[in-house]
Amino acid sequence: MQFRASMLALPLNQVRTSGMTFARPITDRYFEDYVEGAVHRFGTIKVDPDELIAFAKRFDPQTMHTDPEAAKNSPFGGIIASGWHTAGLMMRLYVEHYLTHVASLASPGLDELRWLKPVRPGDTLSVRVTVLKAVSSKSKPDRGVITSFIEVINQADEIVMTMKAINIIGKRPLAK
Repeated sequence: MQFRASMLALPLNQVRTSGMTFARPITDRYFEDYVEGAVHRFGTIKVDPDELIAFAKRFDPQTMHTDPEAAKNSPFGGIIASGWHTAGLMMRLYVEHYLTHVASLASPGLDELRWLKPVRPGDTLSVRVTVLKAVSSKSKPDRGVITSFIEVINQADEIVMTMKAINIIGKRPLAK
């Protein structure tokens, strides 16, 4: 199987939500809705074995990710997902459930990306996001910067990946 961008359009049976944890839906979410200290949990997404291998063959062609037989002799004792594939699955959940669909302006980057435990075919991942900081822009009053701590969690409730994301989010428009 070859990796294709269309694989990112997952069927609904592979992506589920655990309910909205914000006061407003993602289509009406602005800077003011991201409250420092708030914790949100979203998920789930299943790690498809064929997609895991296809992604790795295209983007991270190490045998621990591409060859089930050779991976048995790796330190992991079997095939594991590329960390970049795990990050892509996280991003799918982050965009679908956390990041505003109407006021996301940009991201200057991320910090402290860590892969803590291997992700295996068939794992089910969810995401827990903590709002670390919400700072209004001094130079552009129509927006602010949200810093979030993201944890990717497997079905055994083990944290498999963490990172800090920085997003520039627009403020709610003033009523006219």
